[in-house]
Amino acid sequence: MKVLVSDPILEIGLSVLKDAGFEVKYLPDASSEEKAEACKDVAGWVVRSGTKATADMIDSAKQLQVICRAGVGVDNIDIPAATRKGIVVMNTPDVNTFSAAEHTVAMMLALSRNIPMGHSSIMRGEWNRNAFVGSELRNKTLGVVGLGKIGREVIQRCRSFEMNILGFDPYVSQDIFNEEEVKIVELDQLTKEADFITLHVPLTDSTKNLFDYERLCAMKPNARIINVARGGVIDEAGLAKALNEDKIAGAAIDVFSSEPIDKSNPLVHAKNIVLTPHLGASTTEAKEGASIAVCEQVRDYLLHETLTNAVN
Repeated sequence: MKVLVSDPILEIGLSVLKDAGFEVKYLPDASSEEKAEACKDVAGWVVRSGTKATADMIDSAKQLQVICRAGVGVDNIDIPAATRKGIVVMNTPDVNTFSAAEHTVAMMLALSRNIPMGHSSIMRGEWNRNAFVGSELRNKTLGVVGLGKIGREVIQRCRSFEMNILGFDPYVSQDIFNEEEVKIVELDQLTKEADFITLHVPLTDSTKNLFDYERLCAMKPNARIINVARGGVIDEAGLAKALNEDKIAGAAIDVFSSEPIDKSNPLVHAKNIVLTPHLGASTTEAKEGASIAVCEQVRDYLLHETLTNAVN
């Protein structure tokens, strides 16, 4: 049987498939057209965030049995199309948890202490110390939107900064958390009261543009927002407008509605913003874990029909 791997994974993962006797098509640098052609005769398909597994591609893959995403988000896979064809879609939700949580905190600190701006200033030969007065995290209110594994890891780390934590998740009640540590509130209250807001939700119909211009303007003028979850949860044009009008104090964004980000994206020219190129899962440890997990799950399903982290 053949397995297509259409995004970069480490050799330690590929060896899992090769050692099990699969023929591996490793095409991380292929075009969309080349990937569409390559998927037609494979039984398994491994993707990360760079591949769009469209309905047309899935329909043309006559032998395809399983698509597995190395990572959490599966919005780049047409799940209804796969379900109609009886193709299992899986992800690997645990391997990126710590990496994404740590990047969230790194973005929060970089934003609050103006680290990228200060670095760029020095590289230009300037010494604008008074222009980059920051804000401490201690005693600030953090609003965490989405209380899954990553959101909870962010909470754990931010409690060490002595932050006050507000949480929102439509599927989570106060019973799960100690109210003295995390207070569960409605999204409108979190939006209005938080000094920092960090997003940890998937991109769905209900979360698309969850933070639009109107909601962003409901934040405190000195508040900041961080998104290391999925592009499209924040309306990018609305965020750029809110930043340029000083409706909020800043934003740190790792994910975008279209990647790689285009130079015409309004966020590129927005004020008080920190941008990174989808680095939330880009650690040595996360890449190794994801590479192994995704290939093991594909191997185990194709050889033994073992389901792990199926999403359909």
